[in-house]
Amino acid sequence: MLLSSRTGESEKIMNKQDLMQRRDRAMGPAYRLFYDEPVYLVRGEGIWLYDDDGRKYLDCYNNVASVGHCHPHVVEALSRQASTLNTHTRYLHNNVVEYAERLTSTLPGDLSVCMLVCTGTEANELAYRISRTVSGNDGAIVTESAYHGNSNVGNDLSTMEYPASERPEYLEAVEAPSGYRGRYDYQEPDFGEAYAALAGEGIDRLAERQRRPAMFLCDNIFSSNGVLTPPPAYLQEAYRRVREAGGLAVADEVQSGLCRLGDHMWGFMDSEVVPDIVTMGKPMGDGHPLAAVVTTPEIAGKFAQKYDYFNTFGGNPVSAAVGMAVLDVIEDENILQNVKSAGDYLGRGLRKLAQKHALIGDVRGKGLFFGVELVRNPETREPADTEARKVAEHLRHNGILLGVSGPCRNVIKIRPPLVFSRENADQLLDGLQTAIDRL
Repeated sequence: MLLSSRTGESEKIMNKQDLMQRRDRAMGPAYRLFYDEPVYLVRGEGIWLYDDDGRKYLDCYNNVASVGHCHPHVVEALSRQASTLNTHTRYLHNNVVEYAERLTSTLPGDLSVCMLVCTGTEANELAYRISRTVSGNDGAIVTESAYHGNSNVGNDLSTMEYPASERPEYLEAVEAPSGYRGRYDYQEPDFGEAYAALAGEGIDRLAERQRRPAMFLCDNIFSSNGVLTPPPAYLQEAYRRVREAGGLAVADEVQSGLCRLGDHMWGFMDSEVVPDIVTMGKPMGDGHPLAAVVTTPEIAGKFAQKYDYFNTFGGNPVSAAVGMAVLDVIEDENILQNVKSAGDYLGRGLRKLAQKHALIGDVRGKGLFFGVELVRNPETREPADTEARKVAEHLRHNGILLGVSGPCRNVIKIRPPLVFSRENADQLLDGLQTAIDRL
């Protein structure tokens, strides 16, 4: 049994089943755990996670711990500021201002005003509120099978979460740019433009309901769609269309930002576009809840003419110290270069693996974010969802953690911390090879 003190300290729980039962009673049935036999984690360090028996796992899933679990520089910055002062943005504090300056300095164009929040959900909800205020419109265009948060508005925008018949009147969803399973193939010369034209159709459908778009919100790598990486023409044309209709272009960088894709700090930069608003989240705090909305002075000024903005925990001095420590690590440890090198190496290995196994229908992604789509038949492309789950379960029991994604739940999702190395890539590739061989 667990013996808990009032400070929350506890002895080791020897019975995992007991903990799971207590968890269900205390936290309710809405929570879910990964794996048939859940992993009971007690410690993390760098790319590794450790369970209650001391077994270590190669973490190929968590983009939250962006620069590695419990990075010493981040932990020290958090501890130092937490032991000194923690308030909110209605008092002056250098950390908060300096972090906003450092963060916005990584972005192009006039993206220089930072509004700090705690989660990606809050960031996307604020982005929609700003877009409605500035544009005077209330429509939103997102992609099918998207995920953008778990608030009321965030859930509306997350089309993977509920049936299409329940979508609100202000929302239009368009097909995401899938060259493997979508209506337009990779090989089509205007692949990106063709999918961007669907955003125009979404605008037309809003108009039929006497609505205009406030924003077009999309990821810059489509994670919940099975990890899609569209060509630059997609965002270029989609942004043009929504702006012509009076809306704002909003880039959701919660998944693709902070060096994740290997070529730039932010994913939208791969497409040579500048959004009107950028939303950020998960990886910014290396595990600490930190997120932001960045926009232009003009847009921020128009919003402020109607509304003040305040968030009790968003932008507190401790969070700002953590965010700056993460930026320190990115610069000092050449994180972008590592993502590019390790990611290119991993991508080559995954594509070689695909040549050996008919089960692998497609390999997508870049940097340290890949999707490996499994199919039962290369011709019919029947989704191998059961097989994908079996691969993930096999790897879990052999010390490698990754995820399963996509509308058909047949895409192996690989998204490790950014300190992932070529040696780690070899470990993952060997594990995948063995898991597939044993199906």
